[in-house]
Amino acid sequence: MKREIPLFLTALIGAIVVAGFFVPHQWVSVPADFLQRCAVIVVAFGYALGGANVIRVNLEGIARRQTDWPYKLVLLAGMLATLVFGLFVDRAAFQDPGTVSVWIYDNIYVPMNSTMFALLAFFIASAAFRAFRVRSTEAALLAASALIVMLGRVPLGDFVMAGLFDHEGLPDFVRHWRLEPVQQWIMDFPQNAAKRAILIGAAMGVMATGLRVILGIERSYLGGSD
Repeated sequence: MKREIPLFLTALIGAIVVAGFFVPHQWVSVPADFLQRCAVIVVAFGYALGGANVIRVNLEGIARRQTDWPYKLVLLAGMLATLVFGLFVDRAAFQDPGTVSVWIYDNIYVPMNSTMFALLAFFIASAAFRAFRVRSTEAALLAASALIVMLGRVPLGDFVMAGLFDHEGLPDFVRHWRLEPVQQWIMDFPQNAAKRAILIGAAMGVMATGLRVILGIERSYLGGSD
């Protein structure tokens, strides 16, 4: 029964929630809405559990004086300060301008986030150099598109194009040709088409996994090997 009851509850709840999207009757929609609200509450408790786990793991690292224990100390101090100001000082107005929570977000979190993305740019450039090695027609198209998009997204691209083609004697359509509209076309049509195809495939994968869970085929969430 330790396995049958969770399987039965999972199948029942999953069927009710799925039916709520297709059956407008209140006997189905009301329980489905209630179960979705319960899921939000469970997720909130998951955040609390995750925060407690972060505190436990970092306290152990500080107690053992691991190599990066000062950073763990800063992490805990920032986390506790944010929680104290958000829960006890700012309370319901923690998102209003001028509060300490907003100041922490704008002056600490946002600069650190920008720094992380700036550092990731070097890793992305290194990965792009390895990925865009032209070994086939598809790789050549990918490399050319990436180059056009990267140059067209910054003013340097249009500056280079103006220096190369904006000369008297050349046709007007050549003199005023810039990368910005070309890269925008690539982003709007080929890129969007590929992104939507990936999203559709991912959605189908999520649906298949959900059906496997509802039907009891996927049982890894029970902790067993089957």
